[in-house]
Parts: sequence; structure tokens; C-alpha cells
Amino acid sequence: LKAQIQELLNLGFIRPSVSPWGAPVLFVKKKDGSMRMCIDYRELNALTVKNKYPLPRIEDLFDQLRGASVFSKIDLHSGYHHLKIRESDISKTAFRTHYGHYEFVVMPFGLSNAPAVFMDLMNRVFHPFLDQFVIVFVDDILVYSRSIDQHKEYLRIVLETLRREKLYAKFSKCEFWLDRVAFLGHIVTARGIEVDPSKIEAVSKWDTPRSVANVRSFLWLAGYYRRFIEGFSKIAQPLTNLTKKAVRFDWSQKCEESFQELKRRLTTAPVLSIHDPTLEFTIYSDASKMGLGCVLMQQGRVVAYASRQLKPHEQNYPTHDLEVAAVVHALKIWRHYLYGGRCEIFTDHKSLKYIFTQRELNMRQRRWLELVKDYDCTISYHPRKANVVADALSRRSYGKLSCLFTEQDVLLREFERLQLEVVEPPSTARGMLTSLVVGPTLRERIVAEEPNDRFLCRMKEISEAGRVRGFAVASDGALVFEGRLCVSKVWELRREILREAHSAPYTVHPGSSKMYQDLRKSFWWRGMKWQVVRFVNVCLVCQQVKAEHQKPRGKLQPLEIPLWKWECITMDFLVGLPRSRTGHDSIWVIVDRLTKSAHFLPVRTTMKASQYAELF
Repeated sequence: LKAQIQELLNLGFIRPSVSPWGAPVLFVKKKDGSMRMCIDYRELNALTVKNKYPLPRIEDLFDQLRGASVFSKIDLHSGYHHLKIRESDISKTAFRTHYGHYEFVVMPFGLSNAPAVFMDLMNRVFHPFLDQFVIVFVDDILVYSRSIDQHKEYLRIVLETLRREKLYAKFSKCEFWLDRVAFLGHIVTARGIEVDPSKIEAVSKWDTPRSVANVRSFLWLAGYYRRFIEGFSKIAQPLTNLTKKAVRFDWSQKCEESFQELKRRLTTAPVLSIHDPTLEFTIYSDASKMGLGCVLMQQGRVVAYASRQLKPHEQNYPTHDLEVAAVVHALKIWRHYLYGGRCEIFTDHKSLKYIFTQRELNMRQRRWLELVKDYDCTISYHPRKANVVADALSRRSYGKLSCLFTEQDVLLREFERLQLEVVEPPSTARGMLTSLVVGPTLRERIVAEEPNDRFLCRMKEISEAGRVRGFAVASDGALVFEGRLCVSKVWELRREILREAHSAPYTVHPGSSKMYQDLRKSFWWRGMKWQVVRFVNVCLVCQQVKAEHQKPRGKLQPLEIPLWKWECITMDFLVGLPRSRTGHDSIWVIVDRLTKSAHFLPVRTTMKASQYAELF
């Protein structure tokens, strides 16, 4: 501490102070093992009017590196100390030590506005060269070029600019003529961008979090590289839930699996391609009840991954709206790539490609459609088996993505449809075939239950005798009515049919009329329409999600003010009163709307309309 204070005094960066302000001093260990003196300006920063000068997005900076193969990195030496502090504000930077009270004459590290002020300076210094061959982020400078000859000229321009502006670099932290450079926590090469192994070493060695604060710190560090991780939001969901308010910290097995999976994904993150603005973008989007997922690609190479969890109100959206939400999420998050250019969006929801021609849209869909129309994009259908990448981002996959083949997805769906069950996982395909158990089909179970229904048995006997029209016996012994399979009164079978027609993933919860018309094409039983209506009315999803289809009620309009008294009256009855000696048990109240004068007449609840007319 004493040595660093003396060095700052010799350089003229600090001076003795009598300021009423005073911040404590801290020390932070550097990479080389030495200690750096830092001032804790948190109290001062809380009272500071913030400078809103925008810092560049790191993703936008990397987009400029398309085609670059030669790099040089320059790190300025004590960059903040190149800026003087206004005389009236010097006293606010005072700090206290047991060697005395001092204040900064130049801008110190730790002030909340320091990065914005220095970023403004660097942008003005290198303004002619930005987006051409120089990237500046606060005090880090990256020079890039396509060839060695170009790089030599660009490097000369940058160094001369620094010398002219009297900005000095720390030679030990500068690197020149590189084909692979570490910059802002990433490794940049001609192939693309990847995670810096030295930066994620802290993640791989991170101990199991013991508090919510530890979880937030881990998610913040891992989230910095979320564009490299497929389905980041889905993987991190158990950890994210721990950070919510009023949630008890309980480190479960799911949290541990999520924690370890994020660490593994970071250490095996892929190389992302740098986008080419001259090429068309391709987006694969998908949605599920777990979240939204999308992939941005060019010429078959991944540029970025994106995913997020569903908000509480979005969990009630129907499938169609969730798929549109995934498209909107992709357009919003990659607007800087897609706006003004052409892109093609692939989704595994077939009806989505007709959204531009739909006539009836709800307010949410109209709002989304207005946003989509701002982009030059086309929406195309891609089967889920071909849309496997985005599909894996939005839903729980059957395994890791590296082992997720389209044949496996199709096979599992066929298992569900045919009611196949794998008894024991074998090691060979032959073993798999021998361990399948096939359950009876729905038709076979319906036919098997017919003898338990007296009405169907009687109809079957009459139809075989030819004494009834409409009923017939099929070749498998099933009773049919006008070509439709007759279902017995067993409620389990009927409920299964109703559930399949209403709640299956491909039926999207139709209304009672549509559901009945669909069912009556294949099945028949007495009272089917009534049971369909009752089944739909008690469906929880329909009650929570579906919009009202009745005509809206008319607007409330005030009644016209009458011109004469007793021209317009209002009346009501007060009933349920104790019976009087004359037999009256109610009061008839009549009020003139103009004068508000009221008449109260004793009446009986048994009186007829003619009696009321005479009394009036």
C-alpha cells in the first residue's frame, strides 16, 4: 500500500486531501501475482448521476471480424489516468489509509461513470477506423486484417494515433501478428469464435453453490457464453427457479444435474461462425411447454443459438401461438442481423406458414404479425424429424443432442401410437425386436367389450337376422352402425376415445361441435353428443385458454331524460317480508325518473297482472 501510494504521488495522480469524503481501500490480486490497489466507491456511485453513454454489445463487435485472419491486441497502460477530474469534483474521490488522506487528480478505477467516459474518448480517437480494421472496448484495442500486408499498414496507423493522442500501451500485455487471439473472454480465429478455455476454467472448478447468491454468480458467468450453449434456458431452469422470490433454497438432484451439465457444455462449446451480411440467413425455430428455441445459420453453419423459458402467462398459450412466439423471439433477439435482409424461417408447425393469409386472428397474433411483416422473411414447414436442432433447444430430448437421431424420434412416436413397450434395453437390434410387447389395439378392446353391453348384443342378434336397418356385423365380429364402430357402455373405452379426439397433441382441443362431427365418422354409441359436450365443458385447458366466441354485449347507454313527470317510471318489488294482518307480504316500489318521487304500495305475491294494473 505504501509503495503504490508513493508511486501515485510521484506520478502526480493523487495529492494529500482534507476532503470530508473518504472511501476505503481494497486490494485485488493480478494475473501475475502482484496486488492492485482499488478504492471502494460504492457509496459515491450510489449518489452519482449516471452517464448513459452506450457501451457496445460484444456480439456486435465480433460481427466485424468476418474474413479476418491476422490479429493484434493492444492494452492501454492505466488508461483511466489519462483523463483529468474537474477541480470541483476532486474532493469526492478522496480515500483514507493509515498513511494519510488522499484524493485523485485523474480519473481512478472504480467510479461508475469511468467506463462510459473512457469509451467515449476512445470512440472519438479511433472514429475514422472503427468498423474498418479496429475494435475498441474501453481500454482494449483489437486490430484485424485479411492479410499480413494490410495488417502492417493498419498497425502503423493505430500506433501513430495512440502516440499523437498521448495514449500509452503496456507492452507486456500487448500481442502482435496472431492468427488466434483471446479477446473479451473469447478466442477469435479465421474459423470463427469459441469460448476462451482460460475464462471457463473458473466454471469447471466451481464448487456446488450453497446459497442463492452463489447460484446467481454462477448463472451470470455461464450466461455470458449462452450463445454457445444449445438450450441454455432449458438446462438452467432448475437453477433459475432457485433465484426466484419466495422460493426456498433446496439443492435437489435436478439442480445438481443442471449445474454439472452447464459446466460440461461450456468446456465442450462449439465454434460459432461469424455472419456474412451478403448471405441469406436461415432460422430454425421450435416451441414446447418448456420454452422457446431457435438457431441462426448461414450456409449450414451455426452463427448463434438462442432459447428462453416460458413466462407464467405463456404456459397457457395454445401450440400455434407458442410456435409464433418462437419466431417472434428469434426476430427480436437477432434484429440487428435480420432487419433489412432476407431470411427463411423453418418451423415444424405446418399451419404457421399460412399465418400471413389467415382472416381471423386474436389481438396477440395481430400484434405479432405486424412485427413479422417488418422483416423480409418467409415461413416454411419443416418436419420435426428434420428440425431436430431447434426442437432439442425447446423441449426435453430423449438423450444428448449428439445422440439424437431422427430415426429415434420417429421410432419413439410409433411406440406410443402402437402401444409398444420395451421390457429390457438390449445391446443389439435383434434383442430389441425380441423384447417388444404388443398390446391390443383400441378396436380389439372395443370388440372384446361388446358382450358386456346388453343393447349391443340384442342389436347384433337382430342385425344377423336381418330385422333391423343400419346395423351390421363386420368381418372381425364387430358391430357397426352405418359403417361406424359401435362402442359399448364401458366408460373407460369411451373416455379414451374422447381424450384422443380432444386432448391429443394433433387435435388442439376442438369445440364440442367439431369434436362430435369428427367422432361420428368412426364411432357410434347412444348419447354420444351429450357426452362430447360434457367432456369439453369440463376440460381445464379449454376453460383457461380458449377465448369467448359469443357476440359481445352491447355498450351501456344512458337513458334519455324524460320531458314530463310520470312520462317514464321505474319499478321494483321488495319481497320476503312478514305477512301483515291484511295479508300483504311485499312492497311495490314505483319511482318517477324525472322528479324521483316514489310511491310504495303494499301487495301480495299471489296477485295477478290484471290486479297490479288496477292498483296502478
